[in-house]
Amino acid sequence: MSHNTFGHLFRVTTWGESHGAAIGCVVDGCPPGIRFTLAEIQADLDRRRPGKSRFVTQRRELDEVKVLSGFVFDEDGVTMISTGTPISMVIENTDQRSKDYGEIARQYRPGHADYAYDVKYGIRDYRGGGRSSARETATRVAAGAIARKVVPGLVVRGALVAMGDKKIDRANWNWNFVDDAENPFFTPDPESVEVFSDYLDGIRKSGSSVGALIEIVADGVPAGLGAPLYAKLDQDLASNLMSINAVKGVEIGNGFEAAGMTGEQNADEMRMGNDGNPVFLSNNAGGILGGISTGQPVVARFAVKPTSSILTPRRSIDKDGRDVDVMTKGRHDPCVGIRAVPIGEAMVACAIADHYLRHRGQTGK
Repeated sequence: MSHNTFGHLFRVTTWGESHGAAIGCVVDGCPPGIRFTLAEIQADLDRRRPGKSRFVTQRRELDEVKVLSGFVFDEDGVTMISTGTPISMVIENTDQRSKDYGEIARQYRPGHADYAYDVKYGIRDYRGGGRSSARETATRVAAGAIARKVVPGLVVRGALVAMGDKKIDRANWNWNFVDDAENPFFTPDPESVEVFSDYLDGIRKSGSSVGALIEIVADGVPAGLGAPLYAKLDQDLASNLMSINAVKGVEIGNGFEAAGMTGEQNADEMRMGNDGNPVFLSNNAGGILGGISTGQPVVARFAVKPTSSILTPRRSIDKDGRDVDVMTKGRHDPCVGIRAVPIGEAMVACAIADHYLRHRGQTGK
């Protein structure tokens, strides 16, 4: 299969399957002189890692990353400095249970990529979805840790803002709480933890699943990234976010809410600041106008559907054309949107790093 690479100048190629020996990625186009540490990459991976609470899959993967190429060590023996050559990273799979999937080897799981994958390629890896598994996204998080270093001053943060029909109170938004040890949901609202916990416990115990809404905010994005037509910054952000497993919708800024607003309500008015730079009085556009960044925070949200692997029998067919009832066993996330937060951050960081390098190459700035 082709199309395993995304990006133009900051290019990421991922490889590997859910139940193979390992997964990995190659980051090509990272400028020389970028400083990073293994601990920084690992910290991002640990945020996505499975098995961290009862609310996510209990697959026990350590997700320990190894950086194989594209760097030299600084004198401290810890800091890596990119050389400009491809940065290759690998993560071994250590807790596969392929036998859990034996019963669905010839069955198409409803809501999964099984049928579409099989009809396209004529063969599929039924063990956890193979290449179409969310397991692959760990490598994107590793690549995103590098991307965050490319743009000076860039800060990309994400949060879960809704789970099923439960929403956070935005008046309680606290970025410092998102990664708190007592917060298994990446929620910015401390008061939502108990609500989400009780709600998801019920979903989990019933053998079902639920969707979520994730918000990503990128601060420190320079003005001028992107292009008006076929290289819009929001276009590539949407593409990157839509490529994440189970994502079914993306919006930039106020997104679909804009359809119900008037022009007066939606337009981001401007005034000249005391420092001689423009000041926007709102950010309905999510930091992007005409496909080009304005210097405001870039805001994107994406909707994650409920995990399709559930214990409730669902009607389907098998490879031989027979009607079957499918019940998916194994270890699965009752809300896959929880672990999508660091993945969304990584994909936004990669898109912005790519546009930063493209902008620098075109304008010299």
